[in-house]
Amino acid sequence: MLDFRMVDSSPTRAPSPLLETLVVGAGVAGLTCAGALRSAGRQVVVLERAHGIGGRCATRRFDGQGVDFGPLFAHGHHPAFLKALREVEAEPLRDWPRRVEGGGPPCQPGALEPTVRRVAFAEGMKAFPRHLARGLEIRLETRVTGIRAVPGGFEVVAGDGPPLRCRDLVLALALEQTRRLLDTLEPFPQAAGLRALLGLFGSVPCLTVMAGYALDAPVPAWDVLYPEASDALQLVAQDSTKRAAPRFRTFVAQARPKWSRQHLDAPTEQWGRELLDEAAGHLGPWAATPLWTYPHRWRYARLGPTSELAEPLRIEFPGGARLGLAGDVFSPGGGLQAAWLSGIRLADRFLQEPS
Repeated sequence: MLDFRMVDSSPTRAPSPLLETLVVGAGVAGLTCAGALRSAGRQVVVLERAHGIGGRCATRRFDGQGVDFGPLFAHGHHPAFLKALREVEAEPLRDWPRRVEGGGPPCQPGALEPTVRRVAFAEGMKAFPRHLARGLEIRLETRVTGIRAVPGGFEVVAGDGPPLRCRDLVLALALEQTRRLLDTLEPFPQAAGLRALLGLFGSVPCLTVMAGYALDAPVPAWDVLYPEASDALQLVAQDSTKRAAPRFRTFVAQARPKWSRQHLDAPTEQWGRELLDEAAGHLGPWAATPLWTYPHRWRYARLGPTSELAEPLRIEFPGGARLGLAGDVFSPGGGLQAAWLSGIRLADRFLQEPS
């Protein structure tokens, strides 16, 4: 059961009081940062433009059965991150995927190394952000379109209501979304250097198709396939091997970055059909006619190669306001571990350095 609080943000609300901290983005980085600040006694409100939490850590349900269509599993080696995964109140599937076939590259370099721990959840990967969201005040369907530095803090334009005011502001979004919001901020001393730094990095897209079949469909001898000779497919995952009592045999096909970029703005039915047919070429002709399919376009799926910084950023403004940037670009290694570590480390910087 979730126990984060949703708050009405309609335009009829009175002008907001000064909040201590606003976090924009309810993905893993934002939720982790917000949770650490709240545990230290700080007042924190999280704003999320979507109707649910988790960002790219996403699970969709079909007739009650979960299907992961963002990260298929978490991987890492940092003790604190692994401890956070163990604390999730969900059934862990340790070392998933246990059966891997094909010599194609994984989405995250090093994800399958012997020294790296892997875990998925029988309830779906969204169990992790749900755990991180506990106790937080989260305002869903609240799109932030602009920020402005004011004496002692920031004004944040969110939805149709009056601007929200805060002393500290955290942006925990996809890199391109962070850059767009920073462009709405009036120039400040570090602006040119920050924009130049963030301009060095970029996200890659990933077109994804989920497909469900009858339980008597053929069962491959792998959990995840990484095709070597496909220009389109990054991987095919047999997602139903994670589920205790599946209703469907489910597969998730994720496209390579180059192919995704080439087809990103094409009609969904076009690239969805092409990607499913490509997957059927590896599974068998039966896979071309599923009971149902659901395509999803990840415009900012993950960071591109070598897109990482060592630490999250925190910027001081005149009058004591502080701006923090978190996300997987702000910690080495990529993936959920990088996002989680960036959130923890940014919270530590806010807590250790007095305002």
